[in-house]
Amino acid sequence: MIFSHGKLLLTSEYVVLDGALALALPTKWGQEFFVEEIADGKSLVSWTALHQGKTWLNARIDYRNGHLISTNIPDSAEFILKVLMKIKELSAIQLKTDSSYSITTNLQFPANFGLGSSSTLMNNLAQWAHIDPFHLNETCLGGSGYDIAVAQEQSAILYQNQPDRKIQKINFDPTFKEDLIFIHLNQKQNSREGIQLYRSKEKSPELIAEFSEITRQVLEVETLESFSELMILHESKLSAFLDLETVKEKHFNNCPSFVKSLGAWGGDFVMSSKFSGWQDYFQAKGFSSVFSYKELIYR
Repeated sequence: MIFSHGKLLLTSEYVVLDGALALALPTKWGQEFFVEEIADGKSLVSWTALHQGKTWLNARIDYRNGHLISTNIPDSAEFILKVLMKIKELSAIQLKTDSSYSITTNLQFPANFGLGSSSTLMNNLAQWAHIDPFHLNETCLGGSGYDIAVAQEQSAILYQNQPDRKIQKINFDPTFKEDLIFIHLNQKQNSREGIQLYRSKEKSPELIAEFSEITRQVLEVETLESFSELMILHESKLSAFLDLETVKEKHFNNCPSFVKSLGAWGGDFVMSSKFSGWQDYFQAKGFSSVFSYKELIYR
């Protein structure tokens, strides 16, 4: 069995694409990958994808001829076919004979949580095929690659992808971590749409440097108050650049704590801190999926 952890991006969402220093954390939940090779001469892949143990995708693929034989979800199966054909091209050991493969994946978190259903799959497949996961992800999906780095390192990381990819494992263990909470916004945000908006705007080196500096300061703060101030600053700077209202302005304008988007704006998870009556507050707003730091974050 191969396993990759999911991820949350604490700082430098969007600007990580242009080389801003970013802080990302691994989640306890991830994706499992099981494979059995069968020497039957048929060159088939029988693919079963589970979401929290329940089947959602079945597909049979002829990898010799690059043909999808059958499936219950054509779009998803076509993507799996595309990835497998890329693996066939890149790998020196997998999909090279006429053996068949029975592959089962299990995503441990709800698919709409945005914790890395694609990146954990890419990393698992790359480990199985003994190929570069960053290259596989770039050719099949794109993005900055920070999510692949988290899956690879199984640790909190500092990530910078320009001019050369830099990955530094760190021990992110703030004294106030048990005061932090993570709230799911009950929807999956299409990160590609947000990236398109971001890419349509002209970036300056100064903008990238500002977010890199915020990330560095996050590692140095010792109090929740100082951390909160940095989160508010981060949100306001990105809001001004994207010309979008912050998630606090949109959903939590009377919240007595900061509310920070994590990743693509408009969906997935946000981070806040505990305050008097915080459970009732988020419940009343319609957000019942609220997790503590130790419930969600690995190490």
